[in-house]
This record gives sequence, C-alpha cells and structure tokens, in this order.
Amino acid sequence: MTIENKNIDFLHSDLTADLYNLYKQSSYLAIDTEAMGLIHGRDRLCLVQICNEFKRTSCIKIERNTSSSPHLKALLEDEKITKIFHYARFDVAALKCNLGINTRNIFCTKIASKLARTYTNKHGLKDLINELLGIELDKSSQSSDWGSKEDLTKDQLDYAANDVRYLIEAMHKLKVILDRENRYELAETCFKTISVHADLDILKFSNIFEH
Repeated sequence: MTIENKNIDFLHSDLTADLYNLYKQSSYLAIDTEAMGLIHGRDRLCLVQICNEFKRTSCIKIERNTSSSPHLKALLEDEKITKIFHYARFDVAALKCNLGINTRNIFCTKIASKLARTYTNKHGLKDLINELLGIELDKSSQSSDWGSKEDLTKDQLDYAANDVRYLIEAMHKLKVILDRENRYELAETCFKTISVHADLDILKFSNIFEH
C-alpha cells in the first residue's frame, strides 16, 4: 500500500519489478534497516527502507521466512549506485546475515560526520539532520516491535521513512566539509573497510585492533 501524501510504498519481502527499475536509475540511494535487536544471528531483520534523490521512499517488511530478496540484492550490489547509510556497519551486516546481500559502493554519514564535524561529539542521525538541514526528526518510534505480524503503524512508517528521506542531502553537505578539510579521501578509505567490520560483527569478533 502507499501511505497518502507521504509517497511511501509499503511492501512485503522485496521490491516490485517497477520499483526496482525506478531505483536502479538512481545515482544515490539512502538505505536503512530495522531489526528486533542489535545482535546479528539472534535478532532478525524486519524492515529495509530505501529513498532516492526525489524522495521516493519504500519500506520493505522482511517476513520471518524470507531468506532472499532478489530485486533488493541486485540493487544494493550494483557498483554504479552509491548507497548512503547512517552507521552502515550495522545495516550492511544485517543485510548480509539475513538476506545474503553484499552491499557495494557505500557512503556512511556517521563516519563522514565524525571526520567532518570534529567540533562536536553529537553524531547521531537526529543531531546531524538538525544541524545540516534544520529538520527535527521524531524518534519516538525508534524502539518498536518491528517484527509484528501486523502491518506497521503510520507512526512506524513515518519514522522509518524519515530515517532515509534526508540522508542524500546530508551526504552532499558532509562532502563539502570533507573536501574543504582535505579529509574526503580518508573518508573513502574508511568506507571501503565497512564490509570487513560487518563480517567481523557477524562472526562475533570483538575489536581485533585493540592491543
């Protein structure tokens, strides 16, 4: 179903062919996930959100018995499209652990924020969007039962959609700062390590870079 006046598609298990064909024409896609918890392998993936440059947004409910989403996999593994996450490490691991997706061409706004906004220690999505775009995100539905058999509530869908709706604009703002401070190449190097960190998280390794 589509939520009235919000341009949100609510789907089950995978994108439709029409939406896949629409999204694969994008240069950038903002991606987020919701799960039952933070431990990969124990807490299942429940929702995947996608938004393109024109704010067309889809929320895909991942049912308990879903082990693959072919259209979603093809989209996220497409090297030509930059996938923007906030704290990509978690989402990339969740997508791989639950759906066998190896996400490619990643930009993480949390890493970018830590490299660019060194004047603050507030790098959460709400603070980032508020400062860069002047938009106050409602986080009241953050702790929700995303795995319910019932369709998501309007509040849940609005929350989930807002977590991706502004990421592409935030990415462009962060790029300006990173370029200005000569840190963009360092950011790109960090983004390339995200898949490795995700694999380590899936295998339950702690910080192997510690002494």
